[in-house]
Amino acid sequence: MIAFQRLAIATAIGAASLLASASALAQSIVVASTTSTEQSGLFGHLLPAFKKATGIDVKVVALGTGQAIDMARRGDADVLFVHDKVAEEKFVADGFAAKRFEVMYNDFVLIGPKADPAQTKGSDIVAALKKVAAANAPFVSRGDKSGTHAAELRFWKMAESDANKGSGYKECGCGMGPALNIAASAPTGAYVLSDRGTWLSFKNRADLTVLVEGDKRLFNQYGMMLVSAAKHPQVKTAEGQKFVDWVTGPAGQAAIAAYKIGGEQLFFPNATK
Repeated sequence: MIAFQRLAIATAIGAASLLASASALAQSIVVASTTSTEQSGLFGHLLPAFKKATGIDVKVVALGTGQAIDMARRGDADVLFVHDKVAEEKFVADGFAAKRFEVMYNDFVLIGPKADPAQTKGSDIVAALKKVAAANAPFVSRGDKSGTHAAELRFWKMAESDANKGSGYKECGCGMGPALNIAASAPTGAYVLSDRGTWLSFKNRADLTVLVEGDKRLFNQYGMMLVSAAKHPQVKTAEGQKFVDWVTGPAGQAAIAAYKIGGEQLFFPNATK
């Protein structure tokens, strides 16, 4: 009888543990996002506050925006958090999300060596890229179909230099942090387009500095989408919606505004319902 009771207790404990594990598993989501939100440290700031408010764990897979969108299209993520509005709107139009939510913005900046051999300094990104191409100056492109890469290609096209970016142009196929590291390690420094958030959190600046900023074309909007359960039934809709609601709601927007490095704000909340 004692042995039977012990077995019953052990079975009950095991069942409770399984239920607890299943509950914990249910209270987690996967977010496909950009390297800029991850490498800037924003998620390290936001996610503990979200977990405290909801009990939901968030696993972030940081990729270039194009790769993140592909991941969400496959149903391998519950929420998409990226920064390429045209691609995001197509994601919604194709039925992979019911709605796109604007979340926050910052801007792109052209980074380069302080000596600025191509003489790019100013507030006109198109004129600056024309000078980079004409000087055959070293330029590191992410080349990874990210939101930053998409913006860079738009600017080259505006500069009518998309077919000839100069002999110094190189694609790294890498995230924002590695691209900045490559630019910093170049013998005389290289030019690179960066989102401001990653630049502000970047430590290995060497002789690099911000050369072009303030052009309205450098505006960088971020958006969020809950992946459609109609396309992918396995999506954790309830938990994913809680994340979207929190980030675009008062608590999440306040947390985004509060994230600063060296007293400088990295992202500016502008969610609309």
